[in-house]
Amino acid sequence: MTLGRTHLQQFSLPAAGSGAGLHAAAEPEPTSADLHVHSQWSWDALQGSMDRTCARAVELGLRAVAFTEHADFTPVAAGAQLDVAGYMECLTRCRVRFPGLAIWSGVELGEPHRFAVEATAVLRQGTFDLVLGSLHCVESEGQLVDCSELGSDRGLDPGSVMRSYFQEVLGLLAAPVEFQVLAHLEYPKRYWPAGYPNYRSEDYRAEIEAVLEAAARRGVALELNTTRGMDEARGLCPAPEVVRWWRQAGGRAVAIGSDAHQPETLGAGLAVAQEVARAAGFGATSVLNVSGPSSALAELLTPG
Repeated sequence: MTLGRTHLQQFSLPAAGSGAGLHAAAEPEPTSADLHVHSQWSWDALQGSMDRTCARAVELGLRAVAFTEHADFTPVAAGAQLDVAGYMECLTRCRVRFPGLAIWSGVELGEPHRFAVEATAVLRQGTFDLVLGSLHCVESEGQLVDCSELGSDRGLDPGSVMRSYFQEVLGLLAAPVEFQVLAHLEYPKRYWPAGYPNYRSEDYRAEIEAVLEAAARRGVALELNTTRGMDEARGLCPAPEVVRWWRQAGGRAVAIGSDAHQPETLGAGLAVAQEVARAAGFGATSVLNVSGPSSALAELLTPG
């Protein structure tokens, strides 16, 4: 499994579940892995399909896909729980049906710093190749509010929500729950309301750099999420300048994913994200290999 820098990487993928890592290929070829994908096993992807997504991946020429299904515990999930056993059975069937595609197991843990017991219980139910640490909600007037409400709830001040968000991300990075990738940093900007000055990363640089420094100390990879190919100003999370700051903060790796919830949006925006990663200086040494806890993944991500 790869979760690293993903621009023009030279690699050959092993069969999923083989225990082998990634190896440099003789000739350069574009990386074609989508490392943040949802299927029908995610509570908010009822129109998703793991089977059809794998077929779409083959059609697109992708060589790897990671199904990072939601495990959320906030009120917005309405009590929905990830059926880990059913998900793993489906994953196994798809690996048999699509032997030429590396299909990685994964989970996106929502707010694991607030729900450490629940998140840990999910991780104990299966073996996941890739675990994302994710933040969708902030606290407002004593309640958790999903940032997707930012564009519709006029009682929410965008600037305050953004600063609360970055503070929460610091809490996420301090959580004892294990994860390998910090997902879609700057998530609230997807829902930035009309009528306000445009969101600019520079306006929150101090807060963002504090997050990046904490992420580098923890030794996780930073995800570059394309939001299914949405307009780059809103959908590229984080923005290109933040990826550069990540490099400057000592960040070692970038993971790129579309956050697709339906087969039709698989891989959307990956080419742009790959260009951003390369422009920020992420090269071959940012490719991560993983086959277990003592793999090169842990060696690369754990600060030395």
